[in-house]
Amino acid sequence: METPIKVDLDFNRNEDTNKLEVAKMRRMLKTVFLGGGQIRIDKLHKKGKMTARERIDFLIDKESDFLEIGAFAGNDMYAEYGGCPAGGVVGGIGYVNARQCVIVANDATVKAGAWFPITGKKNLRFQEIAMENRLPIIYLVDSAGVFLPLQDEIFPDKEHFGRIFRNNAKMSSMGIPQIAAIMGSCVAGGAYLPIMSDEALIVEGTGSIFLAGPYLVKAAIGETVDKETLGGATTQSEISGVTDYKVKDDKSCLNTIRDLIDKFGKREKTGFSRTEPVPPAKEMKEIYGILPAERSKPYNSKELLKCLVDNSEFTEYKAGYGKTIICAYARIDGWSVGIVANNRQVVKNAKGEVQFGGVIYSDSADKAARFIMICNQKKIPLVFLHDVTGFMVGKRSENGGIIKDGAKMVSAVSNSTVPKFTVVMGNSYGAGNYAMCGKAYDPRLIVAWPTAKIAVMGGSQAAKVLLQIQTASRKAKGEEISSEEEKAILDKITAKYDAQTTPYYAASRLWVDAIIDPLETRKVISMGIEAANNAPVEKFNPGIIQT
Repeated sequence: METPIKVDLDFNRNEDTNKLEVAKMRRMLKTVFLGGGQIRIDKLHKKGKMTARERIDFLIDKESDFLEIGAFAGNDMYAEYGGCPAGGVVGGIGYVNARQCVIVANDATVKAGAWFPITGKKNLRFQEIAMENRLPIIYLVDSAGVFLPLQDEIFPDKEHFGRIFRNNAKMSSMGIPQIAAIMGSCVAGGAYLPIMSDEALIVEGTGSIFLAGPYLVKAAIGETVDKETLGGATTQSEISGVTDYKVKDDKSCLNTIRDLIDKFGKREKTGFSRTEPVPPAKEMKEIYGILPAERSKPYNSKELLKCLVDNSEFTEYKAGYGKTIICAYARIDGWSVGIVANNRQVVKNAKGEVQFGGVIYSDSADKAARFIMICNQKKIPLVFLHDVTGFMVGKRSENGGIIKDGAKMVSAVSNSTVPKFTVVMGNSYGAGNYAMCGKAYDPRLIVAWPTAKIAVMGGSQAAKVLLQIQTASRKAKGEEISSEEEKAILDKITAKYDAQTTPYYAASRLWVDAIIDPLETRKVISMGIEAANNAPVEKFNPGIIQT
């Protein structure tokens, strides 16, 4: 008689739910990848031009990885203007002649590549990645300039359009190569970007660059001139000398860029430890079954770690102390890393007291701060894995100095100089987001799984707090509130709050760089450390941390 196969219903339910979330993400990306739509793509092709994504695909090495940043930027934003898929610009980290580069391509199918506020924020993020990691940056320019209806939100401030050109100058002084290709319109302030780069190419017939186009020239000084004569490839390459290379079409332009990068010299590496990569002994796809469909449920976080690290092996630091955070040394795709992960299991401390999974207690904050300092001493990149509901609250925690211990951890994260990489797997609430190296703490890359939730607190807790405030306010005015009305208010608040905690809401505003399939986590971290290995690490200064 055959032994019956054991069925883990919880595992299967989790697996189905998480796979559906990944499928939803992929469906949304298919829409994003169409940019302004097929009709506009067809119009580009008729002009002999490639789309932004086609240009990047042609430029990067065949069968190499491309880590797209900000694909969901602008998602569900600017509806009154027809939307702004991917923020109107496509980019990320790719390999050109085996060298990692940051690549930025305006999407001319989205409002002719005009700059929305989110476009500016996304471009600044690309430049930040290039500057932090000393990576060459390639601009594929095809833009009508600032989106005029929103000029007040993109033009004058410190983190607006003008910061792009400031960064051009800064990168040049840092010795970071910048190559710009004028493959379409390049007008007004936007004209400074390619010309403040180190080398500029221009495509005949489709590329043009000028401070003022024909219409503005006519309005300003009464001169009548066509676009090609004013700032086309021949004018800017042979008369003004503004551009360095005149090329006949998009493909010739991209091949020339590849040729230029092929001649770059080698730079000294920082020296992060890497051995031959080994896949996890535990199947990575088991992540789908381990991560609970119900986000409040505990789970074995160490089993999840085994799905991510080489040979499923890690050396845990202070395993019996501060158990609600796991600190461990491991390798990911061969790279040595220090992992700081929230433990979602319910545990007991040495005093026999129950500690809730996903909550940061004084002992776990103290442990994590010490571990972060040690990784800085050893020049080991840090990987933060979020599933945190925040710091422990209440009388006992306050008496125990939770604020002081939390401050230690936040200070250690803030002053850490080794590269930090953040993966928001599940919850990322309140000060827990800060302590675990949220966006405000300069991770080199921050990505989210489709299961991520980012907010000051969970939806149900926030809704109840807001309901109490509204109810108290109305009672103070002498107004009564029925149970039915109270429920309606609670439901409305909960729905709004839940919508604002999704990874898509975060990604649309670039609070995270990307939403990824959990199975891509190793690749993202590996490419991130490879990029970081080009930039020197400053000496660690712990600041106010009291040990």
